[in-house]
Amino acid sequence: MGMTIGEKIIARAARVPEVKAGEIHTVELDRLMSNDGTTHLTIDMYHNDLKHPKIADKDKLVFIIDHNIPAENPKTAEAHRKMRNFAREHDIAFYEGKGVCHQIMVEDYVCPGELIMGADSHTCTYGALGAFGTGIGCTDFLYGMVTGTSWVMVPETIRFELTGKLREGVYARDLILFIIGMVGANGCNYKIMEFAGEGAHKLSINERLVLCNLAVEAGAKTGIVEPDEKVVEYVESRGRKAENLFVSEEDARFEKVYPINLDEIEPVVARPHLIDDVVPVEEAGDVKIDEAFLGSCNNGRIDELRLAAEILKGKKVHEGVRFLIAPASNEVYVQALDEGLIDIFVEAGAMVMNSNCSVCWGSCQGVIGEGEVLISTGTRNFKGRAGHPDSYVYLGSAATVTASAIAGKIVKR
Repeated sequence: MGMTIGEKIIARAARVPEVKAGEIHTVELDRLMSNDGTTHLTIDMYHNDLKHPKIADKDKLVFIIDHNIPAENPKTAEAHRKMRNFAREHDIAFYEGKGVCHQIMVEDYVCPGELIMGADSHTCTYGALGAFGTGIGCTDFLYGMVTGTSWVMVPETIRFELTGKLREGVYARDLILFIIGMVGANGCNYKIMEFAGEGAHKLSINERLVLCNLAVEAGAKTGIVEPDEKVVEYVESRGRKAENLFVSEEDARFEKVYPINLDEIEPVVARPHLIDDVVPVEEAGDVKIDEAFLGSCNNGRIDELRLAAEILKGKKVHEGVRFLIAPASNEVYVQALDEGLIDIFVEAGAMVMNSNCSVCWGSCQGVIGEGEVLISTGTRNFKGRAGHPDSYVYLGSAATVTASAIAGKIVKR
């Protein structure tokens, strides 16, 4: 029996000819990423709990400060200092204030066929380039850091066979929220979500990043888009090699196959407090908003910023709304500056933040208060995600968020 994309990547990392779902394998990691959410805990364990601390391969490690940047209190400042000092001492690649961790990894590191573990649940983003990215906790990160290896139970694969093309005014964000609404927040628990078919190949790299990034919100171990020449072009344009472009074999076994016609997808929102409570925007009701957010590792790239600028140009953010925009990386920020997008945002009354997790993380910027309503391109909308436990977070596309910021209530473009 043939292997799926994910199985081929695991087999490569395990140095075995083939693997099957349910097997457990020791794998050699291509790269490890950790951000300021938990890296300080990993460093404490490294110093306090290991008899003979060592790093297997410092060139495979990447440390990124992106969740609370700049530091908002002394506790965070100390965690950041610990990261800086450790990275400097061990010559580890270190980024601070450069952008959201997953965007940086895609810009600077990820290659097709790699197995990458990151101390962040949205590491599954890397599947947009045909890699296997998955989130781990700081204890597993410590093990990977000192051994260069980890273990994986080979997941079953659920295939989403995409046909057609997204219509004007419909975006990859609508597609993945639709899929999560269809399968449920636990619908792909510990599975690989494989996106393939001619519809998948029509999607840009940015759109593929959007799909894979939210795979974990359906419970998936990772999401992977079948790689093609667009992946080769992107990776090589960044000065890296595009090897190991794995595709599933014709006789590969899938737990389920979902056919999805992209022509039928429409603008949607996920309602509080469940990411799988997904309805067409028109069915959300007359929902007034207090804040709108455009950014995060899911939707803060140049495509979304261009779209927002197109909608905002010549208009004003509603007087009762705070509209926060955070580019996903400094590279995206500079590009937006060069294209005049930032001017449009500021003139419309939006607030442009530094490149970081910002409102999506709900910790240091744009926190919402009791009873307030947020429409967001962030990754999650569970109770208290963006501030007060009695606040409300709706998730939508960049177009829906921007149109809503202008209207003062949830509307589609």
